[in-house]
Amino acid sequence: MKNSFEQDLYNVNNLLEKLNPSSGPGKEPSQLSQDPEGMRKQLQQELEEVRARLEPYMAAKHELVGWNLEGLRQQLKPYTMELMEQVGLGVQELQEQLRLMGEDTKAQLLGGMDEALSLLQEMQSRVRHHTDRVKELFHPYAERLVTGIGHHVQELHRSVAPHAVASPARLSRCVQTLSHKLTLKAKDLHTSIQRNLDQLREELSAFVGASADGAEDGASPDPQALSEEVRQRLQAFRHDTFLQIAAFTRAIDQETEEVQQQLAPAPPSHSAFAPELGHSDSSNKALSRLQSRLDDLWEDITYSLHDQGHSQLREP
Repeated sequence: MKNSFEQDLYNVNNLLEKLNPSSGPGKEPSQLSQDPEGMRKQLQQELEEVRARLEPYMAAKHELVGWNLEGLRQQLKPYTMELMEQVGLGVQELQEQLRLMGEDTKAQLLGGMDEALSLLQEMQSRVRHHTDRVKELFHPYAERLVTGIGHHVQELHRSVAPHAVASPARLSRCVQTLSHKLTLKAKDLHTSIQRNLDQLREELSAFVGASADGAEDGASPDPQALSEEVRQRLQAFRHDTFLQIAAFTRAIDQETEEVQQQLAPAPPSHSAFAPELGHSDSSNKALSRLQSRLDDLWEDITYSLHDQGHSQLREP
């Protein structure tokens, strides 16, 4: 397999040298300008042979790396599920602590200005206390998520190394970048949850404060309206936070898919290899991009074949 790749890429490189425009004294004019259609067809034929030989090799690597990345996604799922569960528990606690529908509570709210003011001031205190308490409860879950990302991404590094087409240096860079991105996103998620709770606290405190001001002016607080406001605010917090956790999960999927393309891209299509060649500067740029891609590809294949030998691929 190695000799076949070498011969195919050697042929393509020879063609690219012939196609490149002269860049100095003593250089022959580009054969592209002499016979553009013939050279384009020859290049496409050589590229098709490279593509056909690469396809099974790259498909196998792509599948194995993808299998390991799916493992990472599954390993991180319990952490996000924990966060969602904690959101639900936090909402449940706040609902219980801020409940105003008991008969005793109704009687106190309707029993006179002093009693109503006392209850509303107590409720403001409970809003601050319990939202701050729920904020504290999220800290260990957020820390576990960050720690879990670091741990499982390092496991991914070890498990992907035998299968990645990329060289060890490029593999290390990709994995470090993935860990850095996911860690930042996890910290941003925690910050967003804390911000949601701050907003919830401010909104509820403002509403209860407005009710207390009304009671001082002689208006009787409506326990039903207070309870409905608490319910709506808590549901809005739950909804917004769940959306943010879901967005974080999608970000994990997106980042791991990008890593898969970097470490073991899917087999290239013919169109991905064969540029449209003509006489313009854009054709020269296309040739330059193709040469660069082939150089990277050959570097990775050479590493894979030389350093890892012809060992059998491990099946998942």
